[in-house]
Amino acid sequence: MDRLRVLTLNIWNRQGPWEERLAMIRDGIRSLEPDLIGLQEVLWNEHASQADEIRDGLGYEVALGSAHELGGGVHFGNAVLSRWPIAESRVFPLPACDTDERRSLLLARIDSPRGRIPFFVTHLNWKFEEGVVRETQVQAIADHIRREAPISGLPPLLVGDLNAQPESAEIRFLKGLQSLGGKSTFLDDAFEHAGSGAGFTFDAGRNPYAAVTREYPRRIDYVLVRGPDRDGRGKPLRADVVLDVVRDGVCASDHFGVLAEVTI
Repeated sequence: MDRLRVLTLNIWNRQGPWEERLAMIRDGIRSLEPDLIGLQEVLWNEHASQADEIRDGLGYEVALGSAHELGGGVHFGNAVLSRWPIAESRVFPLPACDTDERRSLLLARIDSPRGRIPFFVTHLNWKFEEGVVRETQVQAIADHIRREAPISGLPPLLVGDLNAQPESAEIRFLKGLQSLGGKSTFLDDAFEHAGSGAGFTFDAGRNPYAAVTREYPRRIDYVLVRGPDRDGRGKPLRADVVLDVVRDGVCASDHFGVLAEVTI
């Protein structure tokens, strides 16, 4: 059974000292050697993208999925970096529920040596009081995963900044611990089952870019996988908070990343 290394990181678009942060992100990727990477808050236009800046010279393929256009041809959304060929990518808009945020789900079908992996990346509404919006969004995500990643194939992975704590209704739904809207699903939370410690990924006490919010530390970034299946694929083996070093006041992002290893 092979191990698949999966990284997720909200890169905080171009805020703060982007060139210094970019170097830290790239150094982290070189060190961690993930096979698949899900990025959130990525900016791009027809000429250049932050995902391309990150992958430059590292040997990854890229897929982009817009959540909305900021104006002037600049898009804001999610990205996939893959060590293996990306056979196809699709973008699914997520419900906004009368809010002013626009979110999406990016699916990349990855042609890995073990077969085609359905890899989903997303970023949910961020406001504390918009749990009901996130509940609607995760129901839509579950429908897309059910439709696009049948049980007969390799286990799908869902990664991203979900802006919700593990005990929230939206995360409990994704983990199969409760139903929403008459629906249920199941994905395994890699850090819950294979990580150690609190696993905080947004931490105003440690991250200078998060400190300005004065919010309490919490775990809101996830690697989720449907498994293990009957062949043992999709079992979380390890999960760590990564890209959490602060050097001379600079961190890779306002979020820390999560790196997980799962069977494939």
